[in-house]
Amino acid sequence: MEVRRTAVVKLDVSGEQRDALHRTADQYLYCANRTAKFCWSETSYTECKTNKRNVRDALYDDLRDETELHSQLVQAAIRRGVEAVTGVVERWKKGQRVSRPTFTAETMDYDTRSATFYRRKASLATVEGRIELPFVLPADSPTPYERYVLSEDYEFRESTLRYDAVTDEFYLHISTRRTDNDDTEVSADTGHPDQTVLGIDLGVNSLAVASTGTFWQADEYDHWCREFERRRGEMQQRGTQAAHNAVLRLGKREEAWRKQYIHTVANEVVTEAVTHDCDVIVFEDLTDIRERLPHAKWHHIWAFRRLFKYVSYKAPKRGVSAEQVEPSHTSTRCSRTDCGFTHDDNRHGEHFACQKCGYEVNADYNAVARNRRFLAARQT
Repeated sequence: MEVRRTAVVKLDVSGEQRDALHRTADQYLYCANRTAKFCWSETSYTECKTNKRNVRDALYDDLRDETELHSQLVQAAIRRGVEAVTGVVERWKKGQRVSRPTFTAETMDYDTRSATFYRRKASLATVEGRIELPFVLPADSPTPYERYVLSEDYEFRESTLRYDAVTDEFYLHISTRRTDNDDTEVSADTGHPDQTVLGIDLGVNSLAVASTGTFWQADEYDHWCREFERRRGEMQQRGTQAAHNAVLRLGKREEAWRKQYIHTVANEVVTEAVTHDCDVIVFEDLTDIRERLPHAKWHHIWAFRRLFKYVSYKAPKRGVSAEQVEPSHTSTRCSRTDCGFTHDDNRHGEHFACQKCGYEVNADYNAVARNRRFLAARQT
């Protein structure tokens, strides 16, 4: 049985190093977007290029000439672009509406040739050459970094450098793997040896809720959406050309902020799945979500769709798949395995109380899409 673990480590970055990382990320994103554009076809998914070797052979030399990136970072950016297009093609084949992938979040993939890890620091390749970045580790020992990355039991797989625009900090997500001989271990979550599922339910008060009990609240997201709306209203009241131009600039900043925010949540959702050794992340089907959540505002609907989109292409890179499941009755069905009673009176706002067995819990948590309908189908 394969066990995967991810250690998230905050980096202590100086001013010069910060500039070098931002410049490196800009060129990395340029390569990834160039790759996606090269692979994409607007007419048919059969014309999209998804062979990594062919795409690398076609683009590598040009991208090396056009950027200052380390050779491994150029290849990693090409892989990211190809994998993103491949994921979109799979959805296109299923009849889903898709568009060419674009990359905006400052994240970069490092392997053992572009990154070296020491006990208290990491050496990363940048456009300014190698830079050494100390770790900001918690005082409690052993830390996840010590337990997994430095352990002889775990094998290093890959790492992703992520910039958090909200906190203005850089983090390394370091993935490791351990292979056990015992293949008969049964997941406590599913009772099935072949499949471990992380269910994600979408709501209004909670942007997302995982079946592990992790909540991503919507408070901060809602606050800033209201703040952007307030500023936009003030500018529109002026009625001048300068105010109109300011509204356009504000709209671009708002879109960039919302994308970055959902990217952060998507990364955390995927990390949650990897941490709990989940093979698949299950979302409720977003079809007709406006009818199912009549009180959700437009930016909530946008966030739900964008979250699934981001998780769909991020998860496969970490060895996890992402799927959707019919959400029928998940908000009113009791999630206890020995009950399953469904009734509209079970749910009252954020509170769930089964009218049959008396089980009480947060309503969003009860509605997590891991309810037995999906699990039974997977096991069958």
